[in-house]
Amino acid sequence: MGIFDWKHWIVLLVVVVLVFGTKKLKNFGSDLGESIKGFRKAMSEEENKPAEPTPPPAQPVPPVQPVQNTAQANQGHTIDGQAQPVHEPQRKD
Repeated sequence: MGIFDWKHWIVLLVVVVLVFGTKKLKNFGSDLGESIKGFRKAMSEEENKPAEPTPPPAQPVPPVQPVQNTAQANQGHTIDGQAQPVHEPQRKD
């Protein structure tokens, strides 16, 4: 007496019918069949469709190195600037 005993399957089937009802189970079966047909149709259309040629990959552009004069090279990586306050737009509530 394992899980695949025929008595267990009958009890399970009775419980499923009582919970869902025969009308919902019938609709579920037809919906499942339609979805399988749609899946098969889509797969067959994709197999019959010729492969689209892929464009060649773009060549990467090397980064541009900025030319630094001796005055900028002595300063290092410091950027001179001044912070300014951010003005947010007023909300209309």
